[in-house]
Amino acid sequence: MSQEAQQAAIAQYYASLAAMDREGWLEVLTADAVIYDPVGKPPLKVKEGSPKFFDLLSRFYKQFEIVQDCVFIVDRKAAVKSTMQVVAKNDRTAKAEGISMFEFNEQGKITLIESYWDEAYFKANLAG
Repeated sequence: MSQEAQQAAIAQYYASLAAMDREGWLEVLTADAVIYDPVGKPPLKVKEGSPKFFDLLSRFYKQFEIVQDCVFIVDRKAAVKSTMQVVAKNDRTAKAEGISMFEFNEQGKITLIESYWDEAYFKANLAG
């Protein structure tokens, strides 16, 4: 698995998330992938939790953007510094910066994501 393939999987992960494209998002994840977003919350088990997760996104956000600021890949792991900006359905905006750690299987699919960002501050900005 090349670094280019890992970079492409990360890019598709974020692009699909921003587009609220569940199928595109699932393409780069293993069926048993686990996501801690943010770390400290109960994990999202992709297979079981993705319908509810994407329903939540589409109900609360009308615009969702994630920019990869820096990507560092070593072997089958990657660290990504990113910036997320959203516009909620109530027209409030919020921005968050964070770091996500990705792990890949031998086929280049994402098996684990651990994201570090301040969700409480982010939600407070959206609530008013």
